[in-house]
Amino acid sequence: MSTPHNAAASGDIAKTVLMPGDPLRAKFIAETYLENPVQFNTVRNMFGYTGTYKGKKISVMGSGMGMASIGIYSYELYKFYEVENIIRIGSAGAYTDTLKLFDLVLADSAWSESTFAKAQADVDGDIQTPSAELNAEIEAAAARVNKPLTKARIHSSDVFYHEDNVDGHREFFEKHGCVCVEMESFALFHNAKILNKRAACLLTISDSLVTHAETTAQERQTSFHDMMLVALETAVAL
Repeated sequence: MSTPHNAAASGDIAKTVLMPGDPLRAKFIAETYLENPVQFNTVRNMFGYTGTYKGKKISVMGSGMGMASIGIYSYELYKFYEVENIIRIGSAGAYTDTLKLFDLVLADSAWSESTFAKAQADVDGDIQTPSAELNAEIEAAAARVNKPLTKARIHSSDVFYHEDNVDGHREFFEKHGCVCVEMESFALFHNAKILNKRAACLLTISDSLVTHAETTAQERQTSFHDMMLVALETAVAL
């Protein structure tokens, strides 16, 4: 079957999907790490691929930017393609100077101002949580390949550009305990919960709102090897 946003047929997609925001990062992962990758989606240039890694069938697909976008793609993967696990692998901006460029952050919760959960399923609250079991698998995989993680609350924001009259990174860190910011995981965690699936979010620090250090667009697309390796090693174990 296909959906309005995904041309894949039944069986084309693995039970575990790695989901970067950037479809070009999905292409890079497939071509760099997967054996015999086959592209299953090009609709709206949201590329998706299935191949094997160490003999395990794994898929990788872009989500686009923001909760509305990952909300659509993750829901369809869970609901219509029988995907069980989605591991978001993305970039994040640091809210604390203890996080440096290329550090890995594993979300133990996502705080957001978003109304996604309320609009989608009349669910109240500003915090969504990942699968504890999937997080444990990620931590174990990171330990096996000797990649340190910071496990903490993240900020899932609906807004990339904030005006000066609203809270900024200092307030998000001080009031809500968020160590970094991205734009998708609150919706992903919500979808997994209502559909009885599993979701996690593994991030690489790409810039800092504190020190103003930043990576290039090319580095964000191709140089997050540690995050990709941990996610792939996790998928093999599932």
